[in-house]
Amino acid sequence: MTTISKVAERAGVSRTTVSHVLNHAERVSPHLRERVMAAIAELGYVPNPQAQSLRTGRTNMVAVLIPDIRNPFYPELVKTVQSDLEAAGRDTLIFNTDVPGGHSQQLGRDYLRHIRNRRVDGLIVGDFALFGLHDALLDIDIPTVFIGKLPNGAVDNVWVDDESACHAMGRYVAGRGHRRVAQITGPAYFPEAMARARGFRDGLLSGGVTPENILDYEGSFLGPSGTDGVNFLLDTQGQNLPSALFFGNHLMAQGGLPALFDRGLSIPKDMAVAVYGDQPQMDYLRPRLTRIGVPPATQAHRAVQMLIDRLSGSYTGPPRSERLEGVFKEYDSM
Repeated sequence: MTTISKVAERAGVSRTTVSHVLNHAERVSPHLRERVMAAIAELGYVPNPQAQSLRTGRTNMVAVLIPDIRNPFYPELVKTVQSDLEAAGRDTLIFNTDVPGGHSQQLGRDYLRHIRNRRVDGLIVGDFALFGLHDALLDIDIPTVFIGKLPNGAVDNVWVDDESACHAMGRYVAGRGHRRVAQITGPAYFPEAMARARGFRDGLLSGGVTPENILDYEGSFLGPSGTDGVNFLLDTQGQNLPSALFFGNHLMAQGGLPALFDRGLSIPKDMAVAVYGDQPQMDYLRPRLTRIGVPPATQAHRAVQMLIDRLSGSYTGPPRSERLEGVFKEYDSM
């Protein structure tokens, strides 16, 4: 087994010098660093992370809390977070609070306790992962970034202005001449869902659509509710169908499109369709859906940078809140 002593002997330096090269390279001259790194490569030495943690007080581990690993948004987010953290020399520990499973608050509390016990260096939280537990972040004593709108401002956060984005989409739909429009929203107990619904409705109204010609169906943010919402509209509206339909997220759109197809409706000839969200997987849908949102990778890149700012000490000020604007993409579904 190769040890730090053997590396020091091969490089002709002290154990302290090897330790500095591994943990505080700026303290060692370039010439000595090259000798030590050559010895490490020759002997195949791999530092013991536990021992390094004891010496430096750092684990080089960042925990990531997500609400639903089955939702394609979050694997894309985690992939980017992991890649960016790896480039910064840090590992990633993933916790899934399973919001659709109905036990997210208990899991959130348990995972936060585990995170404290594991002595991770930092934490990134994906919006709904701590639904109803935002105040728990007030007690977090490690650098933390929340992806989503955080009412209490406990930690740094980066968020997409859902309401403004959906308002722009509502104005666009109205501007295309649609005067009877439906939207399938997320659940009313999610403020983000209601912000999207409110923004879209206000955009329609500002574009000349009358209130009685705006139809709302409350979904769950999950695919089956997109199917149910489409079937409800088609079953109840008869010959007075809306000419346009807006889905509050991509999962409901993915559930709703097959329902439209199965009922014999063509997009956009029989009904125009738009959606909130910009996940890469949506490029595989046909027709491509007109949409507005911010890709998960964009949100992840910014969250990691904000966390690295904290971990490196380059930013030590009060919690920051950074707003991202939705990006509009027009395709042939409208």
